[in-house]
Amino acid sequence: MNPLKKLFKQTAIYGLATVLPRMLSFLLLPFHTGVLLTPDYGQLSVIYAWFAIFNVVLAYGMETAFFRFYNGGDNRKTVVSTSLISILGSTFLFLGVALFFQNGIAGITEIDLKYLRYAILILTLDALVIIPFARLRANERPMRYAVVKILNVVVNLGLNVFFLYLLPRWVQSDPESLLQGIYKPDFEISYIFIANLIASAITLAMMLRHYLMKTYRFDVELWKRMMKYAMPVLIAGIAFTINEVFDRILLERLLPEDVADSEVGMYSACYKLAMFMTLFATAFRMGIEPFFFSHSNTENPQKAYAQITNYFVVLGSIILLAVIVFADVLKAIFISNPEYWEAMQVVPIIILASFFLGIYHNLSVWYKVTDRTKYGAYISMIGALLTIIINFALIPQFGYVASAVATLIAYGSMMLLSLFFGRMYYPIPYNFRKITFYLFASILFSVLSFYVFDRNLIIGAGLLLLFLGMVYTLENHNLKKIFLKK
Repeated sequence: MNPLKKLFKQTAIYGLATVLPRMLSFLLLPFHTGVLLTPDYGQLSVIYAWFAIFNVVLAYGMETAFFRFYNGGDNRKTVVSTSLISILGSTFLFLGVALFFQNGIAGITEIDLKYLRYAILILTLDALVIIPFARLRANERPMRYAVVKILNVVVNLGLNVFFLYLLPRWVQSDPESLLQGIYKPDFEISYIFIANLIASAITLAMMLRHYLMKTYRFDVELWKRMMKYAMPVLIAGIAFTINEVFDRILLERLLPEDVADSEVGMYSACYKLAMFMTLFATAFRMGIEPFFFSHSNTENPQKAYAQITNYFVVLGSIILLAVIVFADVLKAIFISNPEYWEAMQVVPIIILASFFLGIYHNLSVWYKVTDRTKYGAYISMIGALLTIIINFALIPQFGYVASAVATLIAYGSMMLLSLFFGRMYYPIPYNFRKITFYLFASILFSVLSFYVFDRNLIIGAGLLLLFLGMVYTLENHNLKKIFLKK
């Protein structure tokens, strides 16, 4: 099969595994914003921001290292067993330390202790499936990956509906019901975490077979090489997470106490409308990461890498413009409570920032296949530093708008830095003329639709159709070569 056709096929399946579950969880946005007031939703968003940071720490780059060494000529069974033992050891160490020092952690993170205990257990369960999921991807088993991921979110969504919607109504209509024993009023945030915990436990149960190996072998030398490769990835991951979620934490701490949680709640809800771009970029990245490593030793892999990036920009430009054109439609569907709409002004900024991040992930192939992951860490640290500086400087005056602008500047800078260093160490023949044209055309049309014509749906739809016509005219021939070629 044509390698690019195979890549798009796998990306579509990983997209099913990533986009559909998140779309199902996206349904929780109108549900949560309908049940929770903005301060409560803000509090929930801050807790999940800490979740994201700890998830990266508990993975410590081992997933990426697993891909590198699994496809790098080492004994695959040894790579699997060494990775599993490493994750098992570090995860249970975290569990013990976190439970022992839970009061101190609660003080530092400002998370209520009753929520922190749920968080510790969920983080533990999620860490234990990191290598099993990576193994499915490395063995090109996207369907199995998709089934488990989708089931996780279906369970999570179903339990949210049960705890937050059905249970209160059943108990209210029948006070003598047996369900009275599990119902607690004003327990919404805890119910959300309980649903997450049960879903994570079921996911681990489905992936436990990956731990049932006949023999385990921990190769110390291999582990040292993997950790050397993984540490820059960990640093980059922490920096990425700071760029992605740390603004919620800073907003809560830098804004006046009486408005902080409400501001975070509005910002977090509208931020999620950029999820369409994030989902596309994530699905694309999950398809291309194994492709990067498996094709790094083929003849002229740079040409394939360049084509992949070109098509990412084409598709991303369409998504950018489409989401911005239909922003008001999407807000009415997913954020039905007008209390949250005040932050809609940040939506175009965040979507463009997510697009820049997706381009960065495509450009990052140069340091992954040349084992220069330290550059990824450097670039991510620069992005994180920009995020922190801009947020600290501007949040007191501009609130969540400062956070959105900081995200855009950080991701844009990372994209340009990766391009600069990539041209030095691993030149790839990107079609800059085409990339620049699509990028600037989609940004121009987005600005016209959202700001100049004040989100007029008819004008915006016309601009989107015009852009699609341009894409069809310029890309029709190339797309036929990819998808019709055997």
